[in-house]
Amino acid sequence: MAQPFSLPDFYVPYPARLNPHLEAARSHTREWARGMGMLEGSGIWEEKDLEAHDYALLCAYTHPDCSAEALSLVTDWYVWVFFFDDHFLELFKRTPDRQGGKRYLDRLPAFMPMERGAATPEPSNPVEAGLADLWSRTVPGMSDAWRARFAESTENLLNESLWELSNIDEGRIANPVEYIEMRRKVGGAPWSAGLVEYAANAEVPASLADARALRVLRDAFSDGVHLRNDLFSYQREVEDEGENSNGVLVLEKFLGCSTQEAAEVVNDLLTSRLQQFENTALTELGPLCAEKGISPDETLSVLAYVKGLQDWQSGGHEWHMRSSRYMNGGGAGESVPGFGMAAASLRFSPRGESARLRSHTHVPYRHVGPSLLPDFALPFTTTLSPHLDGARVRIVEWSHRMGLLQAQPGVPGSHIWDEERLLATDLPLCAAGLHPDATPDELDLSSGWLTWGTYGDDWFPVVHGRTRDLAGARLANERLSLFMPLDGAPVPEPVNALERGLGDLWGRTAGPMDGSARRAFRASVESMTASWLWELANQAQNRIPDPVDYMEMRRATFGSDLTMSLCRLGHGRKVPDAVYRSGPLRSLENAAADYACLLNDLFSYQKEIEYEGEVHNGVLVVQNFFGVDYPTGVAIVDDLMNSRMRQFQHVAEHELPVMYDDFDLDAEARKTLSGYVVELQHWMAGILIWHRDCRRYREEDLRRGTGTPWHLSGPTGFGTSAARVARLLTAQGRFSPVGTAPRAGASGVRTDRR
Repeated sequence: MAQPFSLPDFYVPYPARLNPHLEAARSHTREWARGMGMLEGSGIWEEKDLEAHDYALLCAYTHPDCSAEALSLVTDWYVWVFFFDDHFLELFKRTPDRQGGKRYLDRLPAFMPMERGAATPEPSNPVEAGLADLWSRTVPGMSDAWRARFAESTENLLNESLWELSNIDEGRIANPVEYIEMRRKVGGAPWSAGLVEYAANAEVPASLADARALRVLRDAFSDGVHLRNDLFSYQREVEDEGENSNGVLVLEKFLGCSTQEAAEVVNDLLTSRLQQFENTALTELGPLCAEKGISPDETLSVLAYVKGLQDWQSGGHEWHMRSSRYMNGGGAGESVPGFGMAAASLRFSPRGESARLRSHTHVPYRHVGPSLLPDFALPFTTTLSPHLDGARVRIVEWSHRMGLLQAQPGVPGSHIWDEERLLATDLPLCAAGLHPDATPDELDLSSGWLTWGTYGDDWFPVVHGRTRDLAGARLANERLSLFMPLDGAPVPEPVNALERGLGDLWGRTAGPMDGSARRAFRASVESMTASWLWELANQAQNRIPDPVDYMEMRRATFGSDLTMSLCRLGHGRKVPDAVYRSGPLRSLENAAADYACLLNDLFSYQKEIEYEGEVHNGVLVVQNFFGVDYPTGVAIVDDLMNSRMRQFQHVAEHELPVMYDDFDLDAEARKTLSGYVVELQHWMAGILIWHRDCRRYREEDLRRGTGTPWHLSGPTGFGTSAARVARLLTAQGRFSPVGTAPRAGASGVRTDRR
């Protein structure tokens, strides 16, 4: 069968090496798989299938330095996970049988007990037997924290198979953002990262495991593994198995392009994720280890873990080029085991290096003209609180009282807001749409949080960004947590308006909460404030973010979790915490957040690109990644927003009812969550109303200085004239500038993006 596309030019920056214990692992895992019942008689594999797939070769490439015993154990884990994938396919995906699949998956966590030495049920199939054996052989040498992380990633790997099964049943293809998020779980690379810790004897310290740098390393690694696999497995998965969970297919449908073009875009994204991995390892890891004060031995473990992830990427690529499981047309002969193999396996993609250079050479303060807006097809609206006028008066009084509207003592350039700007920004209007049924006190609280968050978002770039004071910004951010005590402890004396405002809002918000809700709410605030440091770091590097990292961090910079938490304040204990952590709820919230974040990026494009010299804007990120002009970037962002809206509606209509049954929720909890869907609809509609009616983004207000914290109209001085030379591009009637009505029928126009 002819290949559906030619393999692209891969970026492979680390050498592939082969573990010398390969043959021992092959022999061991063959007997192990037979003993677990995975071969003859299983109905899934015969010995010839196992030999052809050669998972021992995969593990020998991906773990080149581990011992023979560790290599054999890791190989058994991979045999198990690939057998599970094929077993689940035959039993439930080809049928399809979601209920049977759920019963099958629900049994598996019992074979991974958290309590050491705990008994497990009697296995009823090879997957259960293999899991019980592997768990008992692996976990004795690892910490309880690792056990919990690895069990969670294993359960995610297993349970998200239901998401794939549901999409197959409905004939539904995910949108790109949804796909990346779900592929991490069902694809299993976070699980592979856990095995890297075991095989490399490089367990990540528990104090670092949830830090941004380690999370990004794990996620970028995972995306690289999955996107590479999607390229090699497209023919088998899409053409033979009828799968629709494949990145090439997802991009092919989203972009409306050929399979070959989609494969090139997937490879570009794979390259971007590998370069994100490198940037994080080089710029974020060292400061994190120093900040947490970990020991030299722990630091060496972290570095060994990073090396292990790098080995996995290159080894995984080499295995895909050789395995009979995948489409690799002629690629298997490109590098040969033995002397010189490592150098031969290195590949530096000119296309990838060009993309890296482009992301660091953005010229700030380019003239772009009024922001172009599509015809927003939001399928619902909201009303405005009748208490809006009073909230507008009271937010001015509160801002004066907190000191937001005056210069801060001893801080140059800190007079970033005045009353005119506060009124122009009009955050009570946003709160009134987000919470149309709020009492006056509740509306004031929401207005205060929105005002404080917007002020802080403006404050950090001015006070710390202009001078590249990253250390000072980090210290300032650490102090903010002191004003959110979990136990009612006294707070320090505030040294500026940002601290004073936070202390006031925290006392009014957290007081009625129980301990769990208070911790969750503080985490949402800390997530937003930490994201301001991420922005400053990219600005210091003049680096346009990687698309995936941008989308995930954008939710934090926008304060999505914080403002959604305000929506949930009235839910009380009617809904279990586990429901809010569930896949469908997170998917619903992320889809809503991404719609709102990208909407903000469209409105704020001129303000951020032309007046502030920003690199954090979704349209700019899309322009940089695809190498396209401004209108085309707007078109792609518009399509992504619409796809996220469709996902929001899909989750609400199809996935939440199933989740209600899975959690066996009572009528009150179901009613609360149905109401939460409406609250999120109000949340998105209120944000759109605010953007259309406030005076933060219109060109005439930007020129007057009310829309930019630096009161700049563009760069001045020697060498800046070139930055001002550009022309406004339009997209054949699809868009209208900020401050004017979108043109009718414009949203249906598609644009050639390549």
